[in-house]
Amino acid sequence: MPVRALVVDPSASAAVRLAEVPDPVPGPGQVLVDVSHASLNHGDLNDARSGRVPVGAVLGSDAAGVVVQAAADGTGPAVGTQVVALTAGAFAERVAIDVDALAEIPKGLEPARAAALPVAGVAALRALRAAGLGPDKRVLVTGASGGVGRFAVQLAARAGAHVIASVGSAARGEGLTEAGADEVLIGLEGLDRPVDAVIDSVGGSQLVAAWNLLAPGGSVQSVGWTSGEPAVFPPYATVGPAKSLNSFVIEGHAGADLAVLAGMAAEGFLRVEIGWQGSWDRFDEAAEALRGPRVSGKAVMALGSPH
Repeated sequence: MPVRALVVDPSASAAVRLAEVPDPVPGPGQVLVDVSHASLNHGDLNDARSGRVPVGAVLGSDAAGVVVQAAADGTGPAVGTQVVALTAGAFAERVAIDVDALAEIPKGLEPARAAALPVAGVAALRALRAAGLGPDKRVLVTGASGGVGRFAVQLAARAGAHVIASVGSAARGEGLTEAGADEVLIGLEGLDRPVDAVIDSVGGSQLVAAWNLLAPGGSVQSVGWTSGEPAVFPPYATVGPAKSLNSFVIEGHAGADLAVLAGMAAEGFLRVEIGWQGSWDRFDEAAEALRGPRVSGKAVMALGSPH
């Protein structure tokens, strides 16, 4: 029987539409999950318009739901287990998911909040890990009001770093001090001391400015490019003491990292901020809010009947 899904359609207003797709057939190391909630990322919007996801293919990476068929090889969670997953084609009522791409949702964590963790949470965790996070580090997080940014601020603060959160406006900086930011700046105004690590999701001219603020031996982790603007480095900007600009993508299965993040969220050590929530039939509204940007935190869709 077919299931409903959000598929890529360049003729649609947001390049995505609801459609019916074949019911997935799981492989031996996969479970079948009925998805209740899914989270929308800037990368999904880019995937829909850039051709990275083919026309007619199911979009999405972040999903939470319930296992309705266990893996044939005996691995993974049992039927009835609530899980969160980072998997391709997540925006569907039912998805076949590799057992090492998901984690059980602990008691006390709502599925809607769990669904906000995969891409943004794993990106923040792995980017900070790659940057060599430590208690003696000064860490700059750009786009700190977004999904990756809010997680990065909290995780860096928990590691004992001095955290500088950069946002586009005073309103978008609300809650970041409580999340662990030692400084909250509009853009990079007032930042004149070097930083040891940058988690950048903005790109463009702010990426160039952040590079100029980087201390010798430091690194910029480029996890996104929400500005949509080119980054133009002046001559000799890359000549000098060694420092690095690193491209970033989530590679390999994320189940182990998802388990860590979900556990932290359930215990109250990691706040999951949802700035937009509604039915997936309002995808265009969610996409526009995310692009605006009018969303602080994550945009989460409920799959099922409109409400």
